[in-house]
Amino acid sequence: MNRKKLAPAAVLLAGALWGSMGIFVRRYNAQGLESLQIVGIRAVGTTILLFLYLMAAKRDLLRIRLRDLWCFLGTGLLSILFFNYCYFKTIILTDLSVAAVLLYTAPSMVMVMSAVLFKERFHIKKVLALILAFAGCVFVTGIIGSKVTLSVAGMITGLGSGLGYALYSIFSRYALERGYSSMTISFYTFLIAGIGVLPFIGGNEVAGVVFAGPGNFFFTIAFALVSTVLPYFVYTWGLQHIENGTASILASVEPVVATIIGVALFGETLSGMEMIGIVLVLASIVICNGKN
Repeated sequence: MNRKKLAPAAVLLAGALWGSMGIFVRRYNAQGLESLQIVGIRAVGTTILLFLYLMAAKRDLLRIRLRDLWCFLGTGLLSILFFNYCYFKTIILTDLSVAAVLLYTAPSMVMVMSAVLFKERFHIKKVLALILAFAGCVFVTGIIGSKVTLSVAGMITGLGSGLGYALYSIFSRYALERGYSSMTISFYTFLIAGIGVLPFIGGNEVAGVVFAGPGNFFFTIAFALVSTVLPYFVYTWGLQHIENGTASILASVEPVVATIIGVALFGETLSGMEMIGIVLVLASIVICNGKN
């Protein structure tokens, strides 16, 4: 099977792995860590693992040209750090379901920006898949029928989270076009994000949790691998072979997986609306994988 045919599966795998993040976040929350501290663990842990691997096996992938640094500042600061800050701020200002729906405005932003910047064309199947994916996310989050309010500040930070999420695809595309591998992009993305977040996370408290015992230490390694190293690597690899807009729609499988994990591992209930949402997201994936 050629790489182009494997690319959609790679992006779906990335979305599924991102959807498993709740497993790790809930444990860290139970140990007293706040959201931004968890982001710090994720960024620093990912950076260390990738650095060790690249130094041992592919040292040449650590080389970047100074004139291309802006690509990695974009993925690290404008995407990862900005997205997380806005998303967590939105969670404070409004309900989690609203924050999740605003976050999943990202695929439409990716589609518009990619059309302007990379001349990716709109076609009816992609637009239909985008509508189905967004509608599915709305149903999965349970926002329909809930009595929630949304302030102007919450709307701004929520849309900001969607923009930050979308910018990873944009800046990664620029880096790929300059010849960088997905491993290089992932490493410098999280190196820069880690440096950016360190001043705000209270290092002693975080270290106390990470190094509390062998179990916590290996859990942190698993967190970095499962939630970041593997998904960002396969997602960025997939971007080499499919359009940004298609990739962002396929990655919408993330809330579906998160919902299923909530039911399977944490005893959460699955409502009829959530089931409809899962079907809609899966339908958008089928459309994306069909011929245009």
